[in-house]
Amino acid sequence: MLRIEGLTYRIGPRTLFDNADTSINEGHRVGFVGRNGAGKTTLLNIITGSIIPDTGTIDYPSRWRIGITRQEAPSGAQSLVDTVMSSDDELENLNKEAESATDPNRIAEIHSRLHEKEAHRAHSRASRLLAGLGFTDAEMQRPCDEFSGGWRMRVALAGLLFTQPDLLLLDEPTNHLDLEACLWLEEYLKRYQGTILVVSHDRGLLNRVVNQILHLDDRGLKLYTGGYDRFEIGFRAKLERVASERAQQEAQRAHIQKFVDRFRYKATKARQAQSRLKMLERMEPLPERTEEGSVAFTFPNPKPLAPPLYSIDNASIGYETKAVLQKVSFRLDLDDRVALLGANGNGKSTLIKLLAGRLEALSGHVVKSKKLRVGYFAQHQTDELDFNATPLIELSRKRPKDLEVNLRRHLGRFGFSQQRADTRTSDLSGGEKARLLFAMMSSDEPHILLLDEPTNHLDVVAREALIQAINAFEGAVVIVSHDPHVIELTADRLWLVDQGTVTPYEGNLDDYRALIAKPAKSTPKEKKTNEPTNPIVSETTKKEQRRLAAEKRNGLAPLRKRVKRAEEKVVTQANELERLQAALADPELYNSDDNKALRSLQVEAGYAAKTLSEAEEAWIELQEALEVAEAEVMAS
Repeated sequence: MLRIEGLTYRIGPRTLFDNADTSINEGHRVGFVGRNGAGKTTLLNIITGSIIPDTGTIDYPSRWRIGITRQEAPSGAQSLVDTVMSSDDELENLNKEAESATDPNRIAEIHSRLHEKEAHRAHSRASRLLAGLGFTDAEMQRPCDEFSGGWRMRVALAGLLFTQPDLLLLDEPTNHLDLEACLWLEEYLKRYQGTILVVSHDRGLLNRVVNQILHLDDRGLKLYTGGYDRFEIGFRAKLERVASERAQQEAQRAHIQKFVDRFRYKATKARQAQSRLKMLERMEPLPERTEEGSVAFTFPNPKPLAPPLYSIDNASIGYETKAVLQKVSFRLDLDDRVALLGANGNGKSTLIKLLAGRLEALSGHVVKSKKLRVGYFAQHQTDELDFNATPLIELSRKRPKDLEVNLRRHLGRFGFSQQRADTRTSDLSGGEKARLLFAMMSSDEPHILLLDEPTNHLDVVAREALIQAINAFEGAVVIVSHDPHVIELTADRLWLVDQGTVTPYEGNLDDYRALIAKPAKSTPKEKKTNEPTNPIVSETTKKEQRRLAAEKRNGLAPLRKRVKRAEEKVVTQANELERLQAALADPELYNSDDNKALRSLQVEAGYAAKTLSEAEEAWIELQEALEVAEAEVMAS
């Protein structure tokens, strides 16, 4: 068990942890969440001992080995496989000593330990980890220095997983991964035998992988059972309960203050007034609590445009004379919502650059509407911002003819107050920089949003806001994302970018998970023909498909309402049970000779607990039914 007791840690005048306590059982997988900058990464470093707290203790079994994600990318002339295997210091030292040891007893000890560590499987185990994270057999033999920083961070993650620590500390492990690697990592972590504490903004990972959520809030730590969705319900109920208690306390304070103001100067009531004044002083105000980091933004809707937006037939797309994609044919209309699947390097960003006008087709026919306006979000665009400018200045450079009031109004759609609009870009958080890019790319009221990894710098709350903004947008969307939750809730169609071309993917993300989980050798290559792999579908057929898809989505509305009502009932029953339990905790209740009130409260509390359990079961059943229905709609 990992036990944290009385933890206090300050950075200058700021307190990150104030007498915080929690414990994590061995073998549990725990998601660690909290506001950006609250101290999540700091706690991971305190656990490893690289940061010393002001007070408090961190206890865990002495036999535990702890591993944490490295912030620096590995480098050197070693092959990727050798780099991963060298992550296990003990294994590397044993192998070196085995070559030079002469004492028979020591040689026996070395080989015994190598057998325990299954050294004979080390190479194959390192290769499997690298393959899962997106490396080919040929790439595994290349020197580490030949790869970019993002790919080398994948090698670092493979090295950490190779060491198989008893306590695995992961800090945003999906940041440098594509969707395929993220799905593989999810499955790997589900089967992991040790204890996991993972900091992540990936809602899907926090729902599918972990069985507890550790919440860093108000400088304390609280553990919730279940995934992120269940935590969110519990935390929202807590906020509502605190708000109710605060309102009651304020009403009580106002009543006492009114008595004091009325009678403090009357001789007959002075003593009572003074007593109530002391009561008022002893009454510690409850802090005002708000839901974490609420963010909302809106993409402006485009003016109507006659279809199609794009018509592409038998195109080759690439750089200079080298084609990355060939025989590409498709059509995009204003109501299309497409997610691109496929491993990094297969051409997803290349396709988006063609749609954005950043690339010309090497051959074939590409026709787009003359009045088409495009909003393009590139995953590395944050590096192109002028850090000495402000959001207002950045936007004014893109829209020099717009009045300042209109520029501020547009920035306000993306959560920028007047003060934040005048803040230097260098002082903005990663999420704010991403929202600034969203504001800039949508300032022309585009007909299509091209989103290449738009969630990289967004936390869970901001990702939900992005999902809502995309779904409210009335234009077309093409999105690449490593977050399955975002894809599932925004895309109606899936296209697979693989083997040098683009084809519709008829399954859903669960089918895709199963597909990429199969060994590469067992996946037969499609027979090549001279026919286009993705012929342009007739306008009549596409309209009928979109109409049927829209009808299916609309058919889910009643089920969604039932889920919402069930969730609200859970919150209501939880609040009622909390109220009754608080009443039963009152010592005065047990000082009375009359047990009627006590028995009545106990009966009510028992009934409330049963009702809450039934409400939770009903909500879970409806939520599962909705997920199945949404998957069926996406598959169709």
